[in-house]
Amino acid sequence: MKYSQALSLALSFNKKLIFVALASVFLVSACGEGNSNSSGDGFSSRTVNEDSDSNTGAGGDDSSNGSNTGTGGDPANGTDDNNQSNDSSFDQGKLIASIVDKVITPTYQEFSTLAAAQQQAINVYCQQEEALADNNGSDSLVSEAKVLAKDSWRNAMDSWQQADMMQLSPLLIGDGALRNNIYSWPTQNTCGVDLDVTYFKAGTVNGQPYDIATRTASRKSMVALEYLLFNDNLTHSCTGSTVPSQWNNQTEQYRKVARCEYASEVASDIEHNANELLTAWLGSDGHGGYAAKLKSAGTLGSDFATQHDAVNELSDAIFYLDKSTKDSKLAQPLGLFANECGAQACPESVEAKYANHSIINITNNLRALKMFMQGSLTADEVDALGFSHYLIDVGDKATADMINDFVALAIADTNNYQESLATTLANDADKVLVTHGEVKNITDKLKSDFITSLALELPQTAAGDND
Repeated sequence: MKYSQALSLALSFNKKLIFVALASVFLVSACGEGNSNSSGDGFSSRTVNEDSDSNTGAGGDDSSNGSNTGTGGDPANGTDDNNQSNDSSFDQGKLIASIVDKVITPTYQEFSTLAAAQQQAINVYCQQEEALADNNGSDSLVSEAKVLAKDSWRNAMDSWQQADMMQLSPLLIGDGALRNNIYSWPTQNTCGVDLDVTYFKAGTVNGQPYDIATRTASRKSMVALEYLLFNDNLTHSCTGSTVPSQWNNQTEQYRKVARCEYASEVASDIEHNANELLTAWLGSDGHGGYAAKLKSAGTLGSDFATQHDAVNELSDAIFYLDKSTKDSKLAQPLGLFANECGAQACPESVEAKYANHSIINITNNLRALKMFMQGSLTADEVDALGFSHYLIDVGDKATADMINDFVALAIADTNNYQESLATTLANDADKVLVTHGEVKNITDKLKSDFITSLALELPQTAAGDND
C-alpha cells in the first residue's frame, strides 16, 4: 500500500504524524542482526526503556505504577476542568460488574487454561526429544510435537496480550512482579536464559539448589519460552565474561534436550503464576479477591470511596495501549524513539521477534480495548455495559462512535499484514507508520474527549503526553 493511499484510511491522521510519516521514508534502512534487543517501556513506568537484551547474563524486571494525576477534573464534585456537569444517573456499579465479570475474569480464566495446555504440549515435545536422544524416537515425531508446542505458545500469547491490557492491582503490586513473571517484555535476556538452561540441567546455581521461583523474570516467562521454542540456533548468545561452560561443545541433541527440559520448567512456572493471578483476582473462595473489591466500590469499608474511583481504575488499565502498544511496540521499532539501530526503522526492536508474533500481539491489545468499550467479550452479549454505554449516557455518543470506529479500523489494518512486523519494517516502513497513526488516533481520543466526558483522571504517565 502506498503511503498516500494508506493515509486516507486513517480517519483523523493529525498534521504532526503526516510530517513524521514523510520524514520516515528517508530513515528506513536495514538493521544488523544481533542478539540484543532494546525494547520500549513497560506498562508501569511508561517512559522509554533503554534496557536491552544484554547477553551478559544480567537483566532486571520492568516495573509498574498505577498511580494517577488529576488532569480530568473533580469526579467527586461531578465536574471536569471545563466545569461541565457529570450528573448522569448512569449505573457505574453495573459497568464495573460487567467489565469485571464479562471481560477481565473470563480473560484471566482463559489464559490460565491455555497456560496449562501450553505446559502439557511442551512436556510432550520434550519427551519426544528425549526419546530421540535414546534412539527410541524419530525426527518426524519430534517435529510434530514441536509444532504443537509452538501452537500452544501462540494460543497462550494471544490470550495474554488481551490480559496484559487489563493490568490492575494483582498485576501491578510489587513493581509488577507477577506480571513480569508471566511476561517480562520489554525486558529480555537471552544470555540469562542460556545460562539458566545449564543451571537447571545441573540442578544447582551458585552452590544452591536450582529454584525457578527465585530466578529473575527476564530468564523465564513467556519471553524466555518464545526464545527456547522458536530460536533454532543452539549456540549460546552470551558475549560477556560469563558464558555457559562447554555448552557449544555439547552434541546437538544434548543441547536440544537441555533446552526443552528448561522450557518445560518455565512453562510450569508460567502455569503456576497464571493460577496465582486468578486466585488474587477471584480470591481463594471465589469471593475475596480484587474483583470483589472493585464491585464493592462505594460501600462501607471498601478500598474505593466511590464507584467512580473504581471506574477510574478500570480506565487506567486501557492506557496500556498508549505507552506499550503505540510507543514501545510501534514507535520505537519505527525509529520515532531511540532504538538499538539509532533513530531509524529497526526490525530487531519488535516484540516477539523469534515467533514473528508482533503484529498479532497488537491486534489482541486492540481487541481487549474493544471489550472494555462494549463491556463484554462479544458485542451482542445481553446486559453488557461498557465505556461506550457510559459515554452515550453522558451525551457524548460521538466520542464513543469515533473510538469504536478507530479501533475497528486499526484491527482491520493489523489483520491485513501479509508479512511479519519485522519484515514489513524492513520493506515497507510506511505501512507500519500508518498503523502507528491509527493507534495514535485512538489514544489521542482516550486522552482528551474520553477522559473529559467521563470526568476521569489520566494515569500519571499519560498526562501531558502529546506525542
